[in-house]
Amino acid sequence: MTVALLFISFFLLMIIGVPIALSLGIASLLTMVFATDNSPTIIIQQAFTSLDSFPLMAIPLFILAGVLMSTGGISERLLNLANVLIGFVAGGLAMVTVLASMFFAAISGSGPATVAAIGSFMIPSMKENNYGSGFAAAITASAGSIGVLIPPSIPFVMYGVVGTVSIGSMFLAGIIPGLILGLALMVISYINAKKNGIEGTGVMPTFKDVLKALNEAKFALLVPVIILGGIYAGLFSPTESAAVASVYALFIGVFIYKELTWKSVYQSFSSAALTNAATVIIIGFSVSFAYLMTRERIPTIVADFIVSLSENPLVIMLIINIFLLIVGMFIDTISAIVILTPILLPVVTNIGLDPIHFGVILVMNLAIGFVTPPLGVNLFVASNVGKVAFEKIAKGMIPILIVMLIALMIVTYFPPLSTWIPSLRD
Repeated sequence: MTVALLFISFFLLMIIGVPIALSLGIASLLTMVFATDNSPTIIIQQAFTSLDSFPLMAIPLFILAGVLMSTGGISERLLNLANVLIGFVAGGLAMVTVLASMFFAAISGSGPATVAAIGSFMIPSMKENNYGSGFAAAITASAGSIGVLIPPSIPFVMYGVVGTVSIGSMFLAGIIPGLILGLALMVISYINAKKNGIEGTGVMPTFKDVLKALNEAKFALLVPVIILGGIYAGLFSPTESAAVASVYALFIGVFIYKELTWKSVYQSFSSAALTNAATVIIIGFSVSFAYLMTRERIPTIVADFIVSLSENPLVIMLIINIFLLIVGMFIDTISAIVILTPILLPVVTNIGLDPIHFGVILVMNLAIGFVTPPLGVNLFVASNVGKVAFEKIAKGMIPILIVMLIALMIVTYFPPLSTWIPSLRD
């Protein structure tokens, strides 16, 4: 009765269009009132307690850093550098979008923020150069997914908190999978360009051109060096690194690039505050929902069911991947991590999977969820900034999803891709 009420009310609320954060909270409240003897105030207590966490402070600070950098002139300089490095290749504009997203991912830690920052420039440019509006928006949305893999990553922070896994190790673990996903998107960009006769600029950059672009983007490129270097040198924690990144972005935008006015600074802080408010609500109610699941032993039941399907670790991981891909289509990343980590982490550790490797698999699956309808947050952002119909983007996503799934399988079944760099730290 308790489990049925929890999940039925949750899915019914989502179906009728209630925001997912409220769906989680209302479903938890209804279940607590009508199916248990506990006080409904536990919902609020669980939500509040979950937010009283020092590591979680990294999330609003990384959000702020990303907003300041996207409005402070950093994204344009990263785009220029990417264009110089790879714009001359067939399909160069699409590859520039992917490469620039990888650069920006190392700054913002957010998929939708990456799509918004890069897409506003690149989608119109690709449309003008005959890439097709559907593919242009789809490749931009997909490239934004890299933002949650290449460090810093807000979902990695969340996974580290919920799964009690080192956030610093998770940041390192995402580097190679992020590069693999980026390379996969570049390959499909090249294939699409060749198929449709789309050429690059055809102008090979000189060494001087590359140096000039690097010089213009040097302050932007220093951000991941400062963040990761500071963490692994023991100068500050991941949360403190987010604060350093925010102050650095503010200083560069105001005093170096001089593109941040006091009005835009205020707007950036307001935008970050609103985004964080939504994130905080999702985290709080997700924890309340997860509390009820744990109370009803749902994690144990699901774990036993998955293990009963097969004793082969490879098959179990395939089942988990399929499950996560479906979940990513309907539930946002933060909620999914909070709810699913306690369920699936014991399963994968029992079959010998490294928690760090599983964290990458989990986030990579949910990153694909950024670009799969009906939730597909990145698709809606790309549709909005690129003025492209959602139906066209969904059609353009089909070949891209295929290469993303191939990249996922490679990362899943070759653990050293995730664990090798963190192992160097030990």
